[in-house]
Amino acid sequence: MLKVLIVDDEVLERKAVAKILKNSFEDIQVIGEAPNGRKAIEMAGELRPDIIFMDIKMPGIDGVQAVKEIRKFDAGIRFIMVSAFNTFEYAKEVMQQGVKEYILKPSSKQDILEGLKRVADEIHLERKQTEEQHNLRENLNRAVSIAQKEWVSSLLINQVQDITFDEWGQLLGVEITSGHVMLFSLQAASNSEFTASEKQNWYKWLKETLKSVVKKHEIMIGPIMDTQVPVLFLTSEKLHFKTNAQLICENLISFFKKESFPGELRIGIGHPHAHAQELNKSYHEAVLAMEQLAKTANRKYSFCDKQGDAFEIPSESVYLEIEKKLLDTVRQGDINQVLFIFDSFVTKLEANKDLKVQMVKKSFDELFILISRMLHDLGINYDRTPSIDESEDITFIFEKGKQHLLAVVQQVQAWRNNHAKGMLHKAKDYIEKHYAEAITLESAAEYVELSPFYFSKLFKDRFGMTFIDYLTEIRIKHAKTEMTDSGKSLKEICYSVGYKDPNYFSRVFKKVTGLSPTEFRKAAIS
Repeated sequence: MLKVLIVDDEVLERKAVAKILKNSFEDIQVIGEAPNGRKAIEMAGELRPDIIFMDIKMPGIDGVQAVKEIRKFDAGIRFIMVSAFNTFEYAKEVMQQGVKEYILKPSSKQDILEGLKRVADEIHLERKQTEEQHNLRENLNRAVSIAQKEWVSSLLINQVQDITFDEWGQLLGVEITSGHVMLFSLQAASNSEFTASEKQNWYKWLKETLKSVVKKHEIMIGPIMDTQVPVLFLTSEKLHFKTNAQLICENLISFFKKESFPGELRIGIGHPHAHAQELNKSYHEAVLAMEQLAKTANRKYSFCDKQGDAFEIPSESVYLEIEKKLLDTVRQGDINQVLFIFDSFVTKLEANKDLKVQMVKKSFDELFILISRMLHDLGINYDRTPSIDESEDITFIFEKGKQHLLAVVQQVQAWRNNHAKGMLHKAKDYIEKHYAEAITLESAAEYVELSPFYFSKLFKDRFGMTFIDYLTEIRIKHAKTEMTDSGKSLKEICYSVGYKDPNYFSRVFKKVTGLSPTEFRKAAIS
């Protein structure tokens, strides 16, 4: 609905224009009439019309002056100037104010309606473009958020092998020379748990506050797992690492105290590394720093003590490689490979002459955290983890870890055989019902309660095509059916199957069928 204000010192002229507009347009609302320029300025400020019919020659403040004043506080209002003075100077002056429509008195009904239609069409087009840009920004932000979560998730399970800081910098549009991970945790009081709503509210607060606090880093915020959130910090500046990390932590803790979250904020800080392939180590360091915090009552954040025996990161990269292989085989539900790789993992640990129960416990704790995150991303509810006591025998700890892995693999197998299969078919049904809407990978994944990353992977594994290829196939299939109806235009068909751009629809259609929509329709109808 477009709002119109009519300004003219002749009351009969105002009433006549108002009547014409009311009788001719259903989506036009005349919200007021003003007898002079001063009143027009006042009413424009209060009512904020979309269009003003403005008489030029009025006593006191004339129409040109009124336009100048109104445009100072609302440059978006469109003006249709009305005047009996057909002189170049008047037309020239209002044109300088951005006014494009100029109607001469006495105005015919046709002149009024045609002028208004041109201005209304311009407004509708601008609003459509603004809405499309807004939707594009929202989709882009959503896509970036998903991508960042997946990057961080891949980092945690050491799957980021081939990408470099230079390549990440190109993707983000900044120079990157180092990165580190911080692990944020919402700690509950003993014998209490957070509700799902409380966790999500804290997660939302953390994301918003980090973006306002962190100024000298690019950040990628990972997914929430229980009450922990890993965040990757990337920078190009030669910053004093500890000073900047402390400043970020102090600011976050200060803001956190002003909120009413039922718990306390804890932050584990991993050390910076100069290569993307080493960021997994920074995550491990952040996990260990969080363990250190558990042993101190008053500290809110901690750097990993890399010098302490209990918190030393294994220097052999083979440990991380075995972890990665183990996670991959658990995800596939391959029980034989899981047992084989776990035995290799244990063998590497036992090869350490200085092996201690503390070191085994640390290695297993890290491994089980990664497995828990992977299960969470898959949508598998299995939060049981083995409790390892440092007083237990190492051999017994190894056996306990093996039994836990076997239980996890059985859960994955059951999920792959039942849940995943059902969820993917449910996703196909969802696509077939909503193909004409602005459907996305994220919305389909959310519908079946899987992470977008694993939904995409499982969908392709199961059906042999990507999500977008399947959606395109469904849309083109329906478009081909509708083209047999000669009463529908190609533009109508384009919109009815979920495309917003007829040109893009034509390109996709020809790529899939080998014919343009026009060529296909001719062949189908003839």
